[in-house]
Amino acid sequence: MSDPVILERTQRFLSFLRHCQVLGMSVERADRSGLTLRLPYSDHIVSDPETRIIHGGAITTLMDTTCGISTACALPELEICPTLDLRIDYMHPAEPDHDVFGFAECYRVTPTVIFTRGVAYQRDINEPIAHVVGAFMRMGKTGVVGMKA
Repeated sequence: MSDPVILERTQRFLSFLRHCQVLGMSVERADRSGLTLRLPYSDHIVSDPETRIIHGGAITTLMDTTCGISTACALPELEICPTLDLRIDYMHPAEPDHDVFGFAECYRVTPTVIFTRGVAYQRDINEPIAHVVGAFMRMGKTGVVGMKA
């Protein structure tokens, strides 16, 4: 179950990212343990019209966003934390006609960097499409314009 304060914070954060709105991403769950975002299946994210498989760039966007916004779950106040490093290992293609979920958690928070890890999946989180690890730079509340925690 989501934490109402963290859920609102992550939904607001996502609403500022225009490319995520175009892709139709939404927050499924958000609490201190992590964040789950949904990327709905649609024709405009298909890489090959014959197979109808989702383009890897859409999965990368989902996972970078999920890891980045998961920082809002771990910090007491909202901070903008740009991506320093992101690694995605693809296990297999996403199945056509099914939404993709991204889960990420912050496993280490330092004064300057937040370390995240997560998975992209469809039906079962234990059968991931991809694994991700990322590092995000802490900028403090300086970069938060119009976004109150």
